[in-house]
Amino acid sequence: MKRTTQLTHFLATNPDAIVCTLTSVRGSSPREQGTFMLVGRTDLFGTIGGGALEYMVIEHARRLIANGQAEEAMDVPLGPEIGQCCGGRVEVSLRYANASLRDQLTAQIVAEDAALPHVFVFGAGHVGRALAQILSLLPVQLEVIDTRREELELLPEGIAARVVAMPEAVVRSAPEGSSYVILTHDHALDFLLAQEALARSDSPYIGMVGSQTKRARFSSWFRAEGGDARALERLVSPIGQQGLGDKRPAVIAALAAAEIMVHIGQWEAEIARARAPKSLGVVIGR
Repeated sequence: MKRTTQLTHFLATNPDAIVCTLTSVRGSSPREQGTFMLVGRTDLFGTIGGGALEYMVIEHARRLIANGQAEEAMDVPLGPEIGQCCGGRVEVSLRYANASLRDQLTAQIVAEDAALPHVFVFGAGHVGRALAQILSLLPVQLEVIDTRREELELLPEGIAARVVAMPEAVVRSAPEGSSYVILTHDHALDFLLAQEALARSDSPYIGMVGSQTKRARFSSWFRAEGGDARALERLVSPIGQQGLGDKRPAVIAALAAAEIMVHIGQWEAEIARARAPKSLGVVIGR
């Protein structure tokens, strides 16, 4: 479930709520400056890092609600005084979530959700369903694609899914920076999807389920079809390569999900470095 949906539900069911925001972070802290959490009388949305800090802030926020207060500020050392060992210090603002602030937070979460990286899972078999359940909890825009409606109907409610007669068309039209996980019931379709994905140069992750033998057969076919042998270096196959050799669907899915997020994180870090302004050296003449 997207955070936008979660936030909409929270705001609808919590007319009285306090927005708790980390306004300053010095030293080590479980979350970064700007992170916020909403506290209702009994419900919560988001987290500022958990632990003693979060419990303390929740208690203060609910005291504000009970007393009808609108604002407070906290300055908290993250050390032995509160039973944490981060060693940093944070300042937290607590404000009543009025209509204007609710609109502001909703717009922020909508924008953040829209900016999440896309991950397309092709195939809703045992591994595909397990992987979809895990990825649905992570900060990605997930969609499961299959040619079989009956398999997609086995997915948990709330996971975006589509019956597509020609899944390769999804790869061609996918947003820039999308990732592709290929685990259909048809090896020929897997090969076609991998070929389409490797034709793009903007993908953080392209993974295909299978064995080393399947990878070797795909590599031979791909080169025979005129594919660039260097592109094969971008293909992760088998997926979930953590050396465990465990073939249970849930284990493969868990390892693959971690692998996907690592690739996406590295991709985003490379883009950030490329966009960072280059420092100019200063030459001092005589």
